[in-house]
Amino acid sequence: MTTAAEILAQALYDAGCRHAFGIPGGEVLTVMHALADAGLDFTLTKHENSAGFMAEGTYHATGAPGVLIATLGPGVANAVNVIANAEQDRVPLIFLTGCVDEATAAGYTHQVFDHRALLAPITKASFTLVDGAVETIVAKALTIAMEGRPGPVHIDVPMSVAGAEQVNPRKAVPVTYAPVVPAPGPDLEKARALFAAAERPILLAGLEVLAQGCEEGVADFARRHRIPVITTYKAKGILPEDDPLALGAAGLSPLADRHLLPLLEQADLILLAGYDPIEMRQNWCRPWDPEKTPVIELTAAPNHHGMHEVTVTFVCHIELGLGEIGNNSGKFDTVRWLGGEAAAVREALRAAFRTNEDWGPGAAMEEMRRLLPENGVATADSGAHRILLSQLWDCPQARGLLQSSGLCTMGCALPVAMGFKLAAPDRPVVAFTGDAGLEMILGELATLRDLKLPLVIVVFIDRSLGLIELKQRAQGLRNLAVDFGGTDFPALAQALGGKGFSVDTRADMAAAVEAGLAAEEGFTLIAAEIGARAYDGRF
Repeated sequence: MTTAAEILAQALYDAGCRHAFGIPGGEVLTVMHALADAGLDFTLTKHENSAGFMAEGTYHATGAPGVLIATLGPGVANAVNVIANAEQDRVPLIFLTGCVDEATAAGYTHQVFDHRALLAPITKASFTLVDGAVETIVAKALTIAMEGRPGPVHIDVPMSVAGAEQVNPRKAVPVTYAPVVPAPGPDLEKARALFAAAERPILLAGLEVLAQGCEEGVADFARRHRIPVITTYKAKGILPEDDPLALGAAGLSPLADRHLLPLLEQADLILLAGYDPIEMRQNWCRPWDPEKTPVIELTAAPNHHGMHEVTVTFVCHIELGLGEIGNNSGKFDTVRWLGGEAAAVREALRAAFRTNEDWGPGAAMEEMRRLLPENGVATADSGAHRILLSQLWDCPQARGLLQSSGLCTMGCALPVAMGFKLAAPDRPVVAFTGDAGLEMILGELATLRDLKLPLVIVVFIDRSLGLIELKQRAQGLRNLAVDFGGTDFPALAQALGGKGFSVDTRADMAAAVEAGLAAEEGFTLIAAEIGARAYDGRF
């Protein structure tokens, strides 16, 4: 006997999923046990929102879709934020929910609402599992979650269907697509001609490069053709940031924009490699004039966003597309930017985002970067610290700094770090968060206690919503609803089975980091006292 839940579970296992996260409810017990029997470890969390971010962490570690489970009604409603985040941050997430059967729902109202209607605007697709078509629906869900721009797909599982025996069960096999290259024709010839003529090209790379797994190919293209590279925040490390061609990340920092946007104006060709502008703010809305500067776009999916205009677009595999455009130009190892403008901008950015302070958020970040091994991974919560960290933190490889930069939701750094560490236990992981962000999800410290993960958490203590307070002052508004009382985080950490440190010097920070990285079990929380207005003028 093979049930619908067992077919679903086996398909997720075959897709590389080894973890599932959520909170049990009577309506999902059959599915949960099927997942466990298939080989997926189920992690109990304190909130469905955190569970979804933990699932995202496993995706970044393994490349397999994350798996989130929620019971009907309030469980589904609790997960809305993380589902919207997965849609905007391009995270493949299979969201499994329980529901009552249609016949029951016709005359029963307790906790019952239309899950699919709620989730329709923030998912790539939403299905109800149907007896007799389980394999088809699950294969569709996995295909849609991973294709093009990855994202969340919802499957509502009626209680009676979950345990129903399936007649002549088959494996659920998702569709995989062969890499696509630009088709021969006038557009390709135009792109080749533009590239061959360019003396000051810039490559702007985004997270679609990561989704396609071609970061090494894109980096090799940039090096061979000596093209400076700007990335979005989530694409940091596509080109290791100690490379002279790496100009760092852009999107949220006006200080960085003051250097990078004028350089774009000097370019005679802009190459968009998997660049998704959902990470970018207002300064990057129509940041170039395609009548003045030609723009070649290579994208995973057609764009309808209106954020920028281009000269020619190819929906293709990013690495193969770049190869078709550049490898036929005959211009390898050409010296670009003869005036040294791009190199000067790189140096200006390094000077602008200084870390030579005796103490402050930049000093704490620098000490962590100095001590964290190259294969280490950092996560960042939303807030002022994230913008500064995204400029200061050098990534020697892709996915070295994980964050929510599409939806920019708070409370993500710790659970993403937990999910990543679960899926990649041999890699050191640190979570950076503000005090307000951590207070949103304090319950997950108890989850971390139970998991016994050797994770380091750095909490920046300013007792304020620092980014919003800064914006209030910039608009000439009075201080309102941004300040709050202090929490003794080291004591809290110790009460929940971890180690806690309070630091306000570089030496204390380094000692706490070393202790945390050396721990074989249990979390280490470092409360970095930075004081009020520590981010003024920093980004």
